[in-house]
Amino acid sequence: MPPNTSWPHIQALIDDGGNVSIGQIYPIPCAAVASDEHNMYAALLRRDGESLTDLLNRLDTALEAALTRDIYTDEING
Repeated sequence: MPPNTSWPHIQALIDDGGNVSIGQIYPIPCAAVASDEHNMYAALLRRDGESLTDLLNRLDTALEAALTRDIYTDEING
């Protein structure tokens, strides 16, 4: 994992060619999705009153679970 980052799993995903999207996915006001060309690792809904930093922290934790334990989080599709 790269040093000096608050979100090492997000950083590693991006460094390996993956991507993170944050924002409106109609009709959802705000979501965060981490994926690569093969998998969607995590899709999180931003909670009422949740800061962007807290959302990124949750995304990094969900991404770690996906990459290390094959536990995928999908709050959008159920």
